[in-house]
Amino acid sequence: MRIHFTASPRPEAQEALRRLRHTYGEAGEANAEVVVALGGDGHMLEALKGRMGDPKPVYGMHRGTVGFLLNEFKEDGLVERLARAEPIRIRPLVMRARTVGGETHERRAINEVSLLRQTAQTARLRIVIDGAERMPELSCDGALVATPAGSTAYNLSAHGPILPIGARLLALTPISAFRPRRWRGALLPQTAKVRFEVLEPTRRPVSASADSAEVRDVESVEVREDSDVSLTMLFDPGHALDERVLREQFSV
Repeated sequence: MRIHFTASPRPEAQEALRRLRHTYGEAGEANAEVVVALGGDGHMLEALKGRMGDPKPVYGMHRGTVGFLLNEFKEDGLVERLARAEPIRIRPLVMRARTVGGETHERRAINEVSLLRQTAQTARLRIVIDGAERMPELSCDGALVATPAGSTAYNLSAHGPILPIGARLLALTPISAFRPRRWRGALLPQTAKVRFEVLEPTRRPVSASADSAEVRDVESVEVREDSDVSLTMLFDPGHALDERVLREQFSV
């Protein structure tokens, strides 16, 4: 099996990279059949984003902090583990953000697209779904749109719903909503096109992030699923992402 290894800058990830390349060789990104990512969830997300243009699966091993998207790190038997690994296919989100200066930035996200206030001033957002206004004004710290894969990340911390990996849904979740105070968000079909319009973008500046890629001083943000891209993650049997998401729903 031809393997391309990639690792985060963390010392333990770099040491694992050195040892695994010595044991299994390095096919190079262009010639590899599979990518093995060493690090934490952040590095796994970056490795997946590197696969937007090709179908190579990514198998992550935990050499970082959280590791929800990764398998247990073991040096021995890697080829056999890769052969038995179970695939999970996901689709990213596309964020198209326009700034108050008139610039347009397009980014992709595996977990979520989030909007956050940049100052002490509360953000004021108008929410439009598929061209129809659904909320004329949301006063909040921010809001996010999460994929099923990202529903257990920032979305869960913001008290959003956990979505099964196979759900054809997106989670729209407010962050510290002030008004309307009791609104807890919405579940949207994966085909939904979400548009956030920032009210008073100069007085109440807002930033937008596609996972960790941030655009500041936005006046509008459009979010949709990228139906043209399918990404594949590999997991050891019994530890696939859908099983982890299910277990998370019963954590207390």
